[in-house]
Amino acid sequence: MKRVIFATANEGKMKEIRLLLADLEVEVLSLKEAGIFVSITEDGKTFEENALIKVKTVGKEAPEAIILADDSGLEVDYLNREPGVYSARYMGEDTPYSVKNQAIIDRLSDAVNEERSARFVCVIAALLPDGQTFTTRATIEGQIGYQEEGENGFGYDPILYLPEYHTTTAGLSMEEKNRISHRGKALRQMKELLIDKGVI
Repeated sequence: MKRVIFATANEGKMKEIRLLLADLEVEVLSLKEAGIFVSITEDGKTFEENALIKVKTVGKEAPEAIILADDSGLEVDYLNREPGVYSARYMGEDTPYSVKNQAIIDRLSDAVNEERSARFVCVIAALLPDGQTFTTRATIEGQIGYQEEGENGFGYDPILYLPEYHTTTAGLSMEEKNRISHRGKALRQMKELLIDKGVI
């Protein structure tokens, strides 16, 4: 069985990824499960650059495996697309997301309706054992809510409000979220790409 190592230690992400890849004959492992403990310096200027840095760094530790990684973040138009590629490090990596979320809500106190437009962006990168790399990109559009809402997500999920669903991404079930989320869409694109190329 082929091994797919997803370059994350985030259990929330791993739940989404396992659900999406459940129908494939592959073993899906997190970094911890694969016994890989490396320091990854995400100094890229784009989501694509950071995702590729992750797969290449992890690939050195497991050259026989298919390495996948994502780089994702929140872009808020009113804030010139901040926090963007710095989403995880915004206000410091150890700052709780409840604090980060409230800070973004506070910075948009004068913004109304369309001025609150924002999106989650996700880029998935793949590194194959033969050295080939690919990336896919997807987004989910919404608006910054006026308060945190929903219990099912993590990170910035409680503040990205989806008008057509009348809730934030944290208010969706895991199945709904996987169907419409930026990560779900980008991962499905990558899954199709790898199947088309006969990799998995």
